[in-house]
Amino acid sequence: MKVTIAVCLLAVAGAALALPQYQHGPPVAYRPTPSYNEVPRYAFDYGVRDNFGNDFGHQESRDGYDTKGSYYVQLPDGRLQRVNYYVNGDSGFVAEVTYEGEARYPAYSPAPAYRPAPAYTPAPHYG
Repeated sequence: MKVTIAVCLLAVAGAALALPQYQHGPPVAYRPTPSYNEVPRYAFDYGVRDNFGNDFGHQESRDGYDTKGSYYVQLPDGRLQRVNYYVNGDSGFVAEVTYEGEARYPAYSPAPAYRPAPAYTPAPHYG
């Protein structure tokens, strides 16, 4: 009986070892973390102008820690506000604001007063 149990245990152990054994895991599903040690460099600009009073734009360029740019916007009073700025090292954000044109405010005129339309009633019916 002991021999039978020992043979059965050896058979089970041999069957367990016969199963396929994986040597490594599946391929990695993520990318390594990119290095962010590169010096930042970029430049962009855009502008919008239409017939409904929208007139604004922005331009900026950066090379390392040296950033320069300007933006402008058409104000409701008719002036053009222009901001030139730069950031250089530890000096921080330095802006120079200028206005082009002269402010114009339209004279106030009250809205015309309208009389209400006459109320129409049906003609009397006698009958």
